Amino acid sequence: MADTGPPIAAIAAALQQERRRVGLSLAEVSRRAGIAKSTLSQLESGTGNPSLETLWALSVTLDVPFSRLVEPAKQSVRLIRAGEGPRFASDRADYSATLLASSPPNARRDIYLVSADVGEPRRSDPHSPGVVEHVVLSAGRALVGPVGEAVELFPGDYVAYPGDVLHIFEAMEAKTMAVMITEHS
Repeated sequence: MADTGPPIAAIAAALQQERRRVGLSLAEVSRRAGIAKSTLSQLESGTGNPSLETLWALSVTLDVPFSRLVEPAKQSVRLIRAGEGPRFASDRADYSATLLASSPPNARRDIYLVSADVGEPRRSDPHSPGVVEHVVLSAGRALVGPVGEAVELFPGDYVAYPGDVLHIFEAMEAKTMAVMITEHS
């Protein structure tokens, strides 16, 4: 299985474009996102290696879907083989998300393939207001949803919950996999 990391050049260009769009300085974006200014500078110059948490914080700060920061240029037919695609690892849990499809201009949803292993759960800070996450578990077993209201999922189970509150994805079996759709209002 090929481990394709984040598309650094696409991230650099998107961060610069979105930061300029909202008219914020490097210092102000880094302050609002809770990341070091040097980290943002490295990302914008294409030399950083962002974690999932850093990119989520930046997407919330810039009020754009996560995919807008990481998606390379579109193709007419897009095939992503298993184990390929832009993969983002958590720096807090054995959890990664591979962006499968981003939202087209007039829609606001992104599709991810999530893989996680038993260990520290992936705790996600609240996303932008109105975000809803949809999860279909495809393998393993997981506890998914808002902290305090998470539900146990088995293969084939589906859950939808508000993504604009603190939420978790906790693998309860090795090699747990799910499809997650984030819906932006």
